Parts: sequence; C-alpha cells; structure tokens
Amino acid sequence: MEIRVFDDINSLAVSAAGMIAEEARVACAERGRFIMAVSGGSTPKPMLNELVNEDMPWNKTHFVQVDERVAPHGHPDRNIELLRETILDKVLLVHKHVYAMPVEGQDLFSAAIQYENTLCQVAGSPPVIDLVHLGLGTDGHTASLIPGDPVLDITGGDVALTGLYQQRRRMTLTYPIINRSRRILWLVTGSEKSEMLLRLTLGDESIPAGRVNSDSAIVYADAPAAELLGQKSYRTRKLS
Repeated sequence: MEIRVFDDINSLAVSAAGMIAEEARVACAERGRFIMAVSGGSTPKPMLNELVNEDMPWNKTHFVQVDERVAPHGHPDRNIELLRETILDKVLLVHKHVYAMPVEGQDLFSAAIQYENTLCQVAGSPPVIDLVHLGLGTDGHTASLIPGDPVLDITGGDVALTGLYQQRRRMTLTYPIINRSRRILWLVTGSEKSEMLLRLTLGDESIPAGRVNSDSAIVYADAPAAELLGQKSYRTRKLS
C-alpha cells in the first residue's frame, strides 16, 4: 500500500485526478478501455470536479458504481447524483458508458443479479475493474461494507444488498470484485478518519476496510486524516 499525504483537500484532489487520468490512458493503450468504480459521499467531489480538466480518454471510459442507497430516481441521497453533477453534466461523451445501480424497483435481489450481469458485459467474466475508488467511514466501513452486516461474508457474488444503515438499505460491490480490481484508490480526509486510516494501513481486518486487498492500493489523505501516521515517514513509504 502506498500512502500520499497532502496539505489540503484541493492539492489532494488535483493529484488524485491526475493519477486517475494516467491510469485511464494506460488502460486504454493496453486494453482499449478504462473502467472505474466510483463511491459516493462528499469526499470525492473535488477530485471528480478536477477530473473533467484532465486529459481523459472519455470516449473509452466507463463508470460503474461501488455502492448506492435505495432511494428514488433523482433523490439527493443517491450516489449517482454526485457523478451526474461533477461529470455527466459536463462531459457528454460518457453518458452511454455510465452504469447506475438499479435500486428503484421492488425486487432488489433480482436487481443485484442484474447489475452483476451488467458488470460482466462491461468488464468481462468474472468482471475486473481497472480502478475502484473507495472512501473510509469513521466506523471503518468502506463501500457499503458495513460493520456487522451479513454482506461482509459474501464470497459467491459481486453485488449484494445490505440491511438498514443510516436509514437506507444499500446495494454494494462485495469483497470478491473489489479485491480483483487492478487498482484501488482510497480517498481519506478529515481528522475524524485518522484512527481508521491508521487501522487500514496496518491491515486491521476487524474493520471492513481492513479486509480490502492492499497490494495494488494507494491512499490519498489530507494532513488531518494522516495525523496518526507520522506524516513525513508515510509520505513516500510503501507498506507491504
């Protein structure tokens, strides 16, 4: 796991967007397309805003979702709204390459299977995503892999449903597909995340985030989130 620490969120966002664009160009040169899974929350918004200014191969870029709240179309709780606001409303080329989780119907279990099939069509069978963007919760969750939820124990499927969490059920990618990805990008900001970030970097499997494969992972953190890491020693250090 590589860790990069930045003085502020703006410099973090610019650097992370540049990293994504570089990964996209390499993926397109090697495989003809770039597939990125995007998480929700407020943390990635500056990064996604910066991404539209990068030299991205938009016509070969595909976006899938890491997780989504079960809520009506257009509801502000929906993670897809972040992607719509930051990228879809600005880059028309990617509209046909955005695959939203189908959380609006009554049969959510069939919807999860449907999304698995979509991922296979986009990313092969079994699907391999080029870059998975993940956040980190103050309770150690990532994606919608929530402490104590049965979703943590799923090994036979790539998409699953959670129980209620913060008043919403979720559809989420599971460990198998996340850990198959070619690259994992963690974005962690704020001092309230510092303890969980330390536990993540130490591979603490008692938190959901600690069970994500660290071999191809890179962490972009701001200084407050990294305060327990020892910023100077972790700025360029790689943990294996």
